Amino acid sequence: MPKAVRDVPPPLELLCLKALWNLEEGSVKEVRRLVAQTRPLAYTTIMTVLERLVRKGKLARRKTGRAFVYAPQESRDAMRRVAIQELLEGFFDGSEEELIRFLRRPEAQAAAAAAGGGASSTDDEERIDTVLL
Repeated sequence: MPKAVRDVPPPLELLCLKALWNLEEGSVKEVRRLVAQTRPLAYTTIMTVLERLVRKGKLARRKTGRAFVYAPQESRDAMRRVAIQELLEGFFDGSEEELIRFLRRPEAQAAAAAAGGGASSTDDEERIDTVLL
């Protein structure tokens, strides 16, 4: 059975896209320099990933001297929209309301608090009291 085509790139391709979004355009060497901060990969690995992204239409490339320069064809926000839409379709039957309801569940709030992103319940109560007044 063939794999379903996804609009959201796999992790290594996304890592290279993130580097190019920061650079706006760059050579394999420049992308590798940024990617190496989190994943030290060979030059040829980065080159292969960038070429794959060109074939998929996610990057444009042009020859500059002896090297190619790559540039993203989609913005970071456009890719985020695609990823969120894929999440909605895959896990929430396309319903934004279901996603919001899920994110507001106490377990999701507890998980966010455990990750360091949540406020205490007294902060929430004070915020609610302020809004009600």
